[in-house]
Amino acid sequence: MPARPGDSEHVHEHSHRGESTARLLGWALAANAVLALVQIVGGIAFGSLSLLADAAHQAVDVVALGSVLIAQRLAQRPAVGRRTYGWQRADVLASLGCAVLLLASCVWILVEAVGRIGTTVTIDGPWVVVIALVGLAVNGGSAALLARGHSRSLGIRSAVTHLMADAAGSVGVLVAGLAAWWFDVSWVDTVLSVAIAAAVAVAALRLLRESTHLLLEGAPEGVDPDAVSSALSEEPGVLAVHHLHVWALASDVPALSAHVQLREGLTLHQAQEAGGRLKVMLHERFGIEHATLELECHLCEEPDHH
Repeated sequence: MPARPGDSEHVHEHSHRGESTARLLGWALAANAVLALVQIVGGIAFGSLSLLADAAHQAVDVVALGSVLIAQRLAQRPAVGRRTYGWQRADVLASLGCAVLLLASCVWILVEAVGRIGTTVTIDGPWVVVIALVGLAVNGGSAALLARGHSRSLGIRSAVTHLMADAAGSVGVLVAGLAAWWFDVSWVDTVLSVAIAAAVAVAALRLLRESTHLLLEGAPEGVDPDAVSSALSEEPGVLAVHHLHVWALASDVPALSAHVQLREGLTLHQAQEAGGRLKVMLHERFGIEHATLELECHLCEEPDHH
C-alpha cells in the first residue's frame, strides 16, 4: 500500500515536538516545585488559607507535571512484545490521575475553610501579596509556554489547565492579601479559598470526563464519526461503509477501523490503491494517523458470502 505523503517528516516532526515539550515541562516542573515550597511556608507563616489553598494546588501541579513528563517519555518508547501500541496511552492515565488529585485537594480546602468559619485569623497581607505576585508570574508564564506548543496531548492540556487554575488562584490570593493589608479584613481570604477550590473542581471534572471518555474508547475531540463515515462514502468507487470505529491510541493520536465496500471487478492491486487513497484522505481531512480498512467487494453481512 502506498505510504502517505510526508510520513517520515511527520514522524520526525512529532519526535522533535515531543522533545521540545518535554524540555518545557522540565522547566515548568522545577519552577513550580520551588513555588509550592515557598507557598506552603508562606501560608503557614503568614496565616493565609487562600495561600495554603493555592499551595495545595501547586503541590498537585508538581505531581501532575511530573506524571505528564514521565508519560511523555513513556509514549515515545517503541512497541515491543505484547505491548503492541507501546505506552501511547500513558498521557491519558496521567491526566486521569491529575484530575483525581485536583478533586482531592479541593475537598481538603473546603474542609479547612469550614473550620475557619467564626474564627478570627491574623494575615500578614504584604507578604501574601508578594508571594501571590510571584505565583502569578510563574504559573502564568509556564502555562503560556506550554500552550504555545500547540500540543493536542490530553496530558499537556491537563498540565496547562492546572497552571491556568493556579494562575487564577494567585489572583484570588492577591485580592485576599490586599484586603488583609489595606482593610484588615480576613474573611475575604476564606471566601476566596472556597472560590478557588470551586473553580479548580470544575476544571478537574472536565479533565476527568475527557480522560475517562478516551479510556472507554470514545471518539477523540474534533473527530465526528458520522462526518468520517460520510467522507468515506463520498469517495469515488466506495459503495458503502460500515463497522466504523474511531478511538484514540493516545489523546493526540486518533485511530480508525472500518469495513469499506468497493465497486466490484477491481483487482487486488486496484483495491489496495483505493485503500491507500482513502487513508490519505482520512489523514489530511481528519488527522487520523492510524487507519485500518477492511476492503470488500460485497457487504460482509450477505449470507451468500461467508
